[in-house]
Amino acid sequence: MKTILVAGSKGGVGKTTIATHLAAQSALAGKATVIADADPQGSSTRWAQRRSMLDSAVLPVDVHRKKNWEKLIPDGAEQVIVDAPAGAYAEDLERFLDLADAVVVPVLPSALDIEAIVGFLNSLSRIKRVHSRALPVGLVLNRTKPWTQTSQQAQQMLAQWPYDVVAQLRDSQSYVVMVGLGRSLFDYHSAQVREHQQDWDPLLKWLNKA
Repeated sequence: MKTILVAGSKGGVGKTTIATHLAAQSALAGKATVIADADPQGSSTRWAQRRSMLDSAVLPVDVHRKKNWEKLIPDGAEQVIVDAPAGAYAEDLERFLDLADAVVVPVLPSALDIEAIVGFLNSLSRIKRVHSRALPVGLVLNRTKPWTQTSQQAQQMLAQWPYDVVAQLRDSQSYVVMVGLGRSLFDYHSAQVREHQQDWDPLLKWLNKA
């Protein structure tokens, strides 16, 4: 079973959107997929419930404030995506970090947003498995506008950290619509959608290696 933790100390960065898209992609690839919803808002759970009638359904499991959360994951699960609570630091996520195979951290492309996650990234660096590089951490630059000065400055700021930027996802209202429907971009095949799907390729390749 592979466990991917999607986490960040700042709300509104697209954490749940990334978690649900990773879960949908996994399910569409034929894996028995669980989304472990640790966020008290329960957005991932509602997304999975809307998706429940599809062949590529994702099983939602409420792990908010569950100490031994891994015991709630059913036997046979091949991929678990943990949607962490917003505002949590590494010390609040130890029960997930102990079992995670990779950590995905969404970041918005502005100086203020990047500065807002410094505390979270510092807290991650104090985790033994992260510090020793046994637990890979990848940054995802989310809602970008390619080739703009803002996005380029964000890349330069993030290059100062020992964590790789493993993907840049372009800004699109499609993400909001898809999550509301219990779907993802991976459920569709139009030319426009395929362009956005390609943004995910580096992240998916990085996760396959983790």
